[in-house]
Amino acid sequence: MGQINVEKNVGGIEGLCVIIPAVHGDNRGYFMETYSQRDMEEAGINTTFVQDNQSMSVKGVLRGLHFQKNFPQTKLVRVIKGCVFDVAVDLRTSSPTYGKYYGLELTEENKKQFLIPRGFAHGFLVLSDTAEFCYKCDDFYRPNDEGGVAWNDPQIGIVWPKLEGSYHGTASAESYTVDGTALNLSEKDQKWLGLKDTFRF
Repeated sequence: MGQINVEKNVGGIEGLCVIIPAVHGDNRGYFMETYSQRDMEEAGINTTFVQDNQSMSVKGVLRGLHFQKNFPQTKLVRVIKGCVFDVAVDLRTSSPTYGKYYGLELTEENKKQFLIPRGFAHGFLVLSDTAEFCYKCDDFYRPNDEGGVAWNDPQIGIVWPKLEGSYHGTASAESYTVDGTALNLSEKDQKWLGLKDTFRF
């Protein structure tokens, strides 16, 4: 394989992959290929991406857990500035790992990428002062097709690093903090229900 190392089925969940690119550095800086269709295909990943997205978020922002219902997306995500804890939750009814999650830190230093197939909910928590987050999708975003699951659902049991607070039966951010910074969620993300009441693929 050329410029990437791929760890497949991370956390014992089929389809989830962590991709580590080869970084070529010297006293001038560094160079890396952030995406190569050839290398991905050699690794057995045959996905055609059609859209690139980028966001900036401040510390304590949690985005998620999101998915599209009728037009699900495979995502290839990475961080170009800062640090986030990135999470995927298996929502595939036929999967032996339905309801399980895997999370990892994506940082500008480790340059890891996380491949999340269709059939998963996805979200991330910003751990640095700011973070710039980039991702590729294999289908277009459709605003009327959105779904989500509560980020703090005890049935899933995500352990978010540096997060303090108590669960009170909803996805509300109230009383939660990250390193002393108030947890910051959109109004929409504070209304998602738990796993037992949400959409399944």
